[in-house]
Amino acid sequence: METPLYEEVTRGIRVTVEPDYLEEESEPSESHYVWAYRVRIDNDSDTVVRLCDRHWQITDSSGRTFTVDGDGVVGEQPVLAPGDVYEYVSGCPLETPSGLMVGHYGMLTAGGEHFMAGIPAFSLDSPHCRQRPN
Repeated sequence: METPLYEEVTRGIRVTVEPDYLEEESEPSESHYVWAYRVRIDNDSDTVVRLCDRHWQITDSSGRTFTVDGDGVVGEQPVLAPGDVYEYVSGCPLETPSGLMVGHYGMLTAGGEHFMAGIPAFSLDSPHCRQRPN
């Protein structure tokens, strides 16, 4: 089965996410499911931007929602000139076999303007979920 790609563009900032269920790190018998997700950020705009912070909303298949806020991503606050690409991999554990993530990055332009670049909603579905509602 091919892994889906999710994409959203805000003011020329293209965010693409590819989730991947990590069977080897998960323990379904202990209600522990783990995903990695690869994020690619393309600056298709005509201005330099810096990724300052992140906001995630994570919802598991039981309806529990968790919020994660923080500076930058994976310990970095990358600066992207027009045409630049930045990629990173992170992860998410859940107690349920599926879930949903969505969020935004706080971006700062070279001119000092702050805006939110949307992160597309994407599914976290394991082979252990009975149905794939996401």
